[in-house]
Amino acid sequence: MSRFWSPVTHTLTPYVPGEQPKLANLVKLNTNESPYGPSPKVIEALHGQATEGLRLYPDPNSDALRQAIADYHGVQRDNVFVGNGSDEVLAHAFQALLKHDLPILFPDISYSFYPVYCGLYDIRFTQVPLTESFQINVDDYMRPNGGIIFPNPNAPTGCPVTRNDIERLLQANPDSVVVIDEAYVDFGAESAISLVQRYPQLLVVHTLSKSRGLAGLRVGFAIGNAELIAGLNRVKDSFNSYPLDKFAQAGAVAAMQDQAYFDETRQHIIRSREQLVADLTRLGFIVLPSAANFVFARHPQYEGERLTAQLRERSIIVRHFRNPARIAPFMRITIGTDEQCHTLITALTDILQTMETLI
Repeated sequence: MSRFWSPVTHTLTPYVPGEQPKLANLVKLNTNESPYGPSPKVIEALHGQATEGLRLYPDPNSDALRQAIADYHGVQRDNVFVGNGSDEVLAHAFQALLKHDLPILFPDISYSFYPVYCGLYDIRFTQVPLTESFQINVDDYMRPNGGIIFPNPNAPTGCPVTRNDIERLLQANPDSVVVIDEAYVDFGAESAISLVQRYPQLLVVHTLSKSRGLAGLRVGFAIGNAELIAGLNRVKDSFNSYPLDKFAQAGAVAAMQDQAYFDETRQHIIRSREQLVADLTRLGFIVLPSAANFVFARHPQYEGERLTAQLRERSIIVRHFRNPARIAPFMRITIGTDEQCHTLITALTDILQTMETLI
C-alpha cells in the first residue's frame, strides 16, 4: 500500500511509544505512569459527565479547564493552551512557533519525539550534546537558532536544569521561542512558569499524565505569552477544534483542584525514588541525579539490554534505549509503588548474583 503514500510519509521515522504489554502479574516500570490512581474527585467528575449531554460537542475552548490551570499557576486564562496530551501541545508548538529559517536546538539525548516532529513539519534542527555527566549546559545554546526546546528535567536522564540557568538562556535568546517541556517537573525540578510574564518568548508545557495520574485521559497544557497562545490556537483550530472531550475536561479540572491528593501522591513518589536510588546504589549501580518520577541507572559490569531482558523474564518491564550508544548501558526505571520497587530490587539482586557466578 506504500505506493499510495504521500512523499513525506516515506521519509518519516515515527516515534516508538513505551510498550504496553498484556502480561499477567506484571510489574510495569517502563512508561513513567503514576503508580497511583487519579484523585477520587476525578472519578466523581467523570461519573457526572455520563449523561445524555454527551450528544453535544464539548467546549472547544476548554474554558473551565483553562481557568482552573490559570488559577493554580497564577496566570490569566489567555496565557493557557490545552490539548490532547502534551504530545499534541508540543506538536502544535513545533508547527506554530518553531519553524523558521535557522535550525532549532535540542539535546542529543532527550525526548525522541522532537526529531519526529521536525521530520513531520520539515523543520531544520541541531542536536546539542549533553555534557560528559549527561547534563544540559545552557551555555551550549548561546548561538544563533530558530528556537530552543528541551525537557526539564530531561528525559530519559531525569537530570534537572535550574530556573536561574533557564533565565540566562532566555536573556541570551530574546528573539527565539524557548519551549521548556516540564512533563516531570512536579517531582523535584524548578518550574519556569514564574518567568513567563517577563519573557514573552517562553512557552512552558505540562502534562497531567504523570504527577496527576491521568495518562488515560490525555490532557496537556502550555503556559505562555498571549501572543504565543494565539499562535497555538490558530494551528489547533486548523487541525481539530475539539481536542478534549467532556470527560477529559471535567476530570482535568477536578485533578487541578485537588491539591491535597496531588501533594500526597507526588511526595510519596519522591520518597520512593530516593529509596530506590539508595537500593540501586547498594547493588553497585550508577544512578544519574533524578528530579523525575524515574531513574536512569547503569551497572558498571553488565549491559542494560541484558539486565532488561533478565527482568522481563521475571515479568518486570523497564525501558532500555539502544540509541544513542552513550546511553545503551542504562535502564530507565519508572518509580512504582514501594512494593513494586521492592520486587525490582529483589529481582536485580538475584540477577546480579546469578551473573557473578557465571563470570
